[in-house]
Amino acid sequence: MAYRRRRRVYFKACVKCKLLVPLNAEVCPNCGGRDFSEDWTGMVVVFDVESSEVAKRLNITKPGRYAIKLGA
Repeated sequence: MAYRRRRRVYFKACVKCKLLVPLNAEVCPNCGGRDFSEDWTGMVVVFDVESSEVAKRLNITKPGRYAIKLGA
């Protein structure tokens, strides 16, 4: 029997820009989006968008915590 451990979700991801926000947020502070998903995988934290190669590859323009993938 396979047992899959369920992770606790502390954040939801903006569907438009993938910024991770608290579960009680109604509007994304990054892009103003109102559509969110609690089904996300992976996280990247960007501090300096100017010198980050990861930020450039993921088209991140503002510092923050972002989901890598939405949906499972």
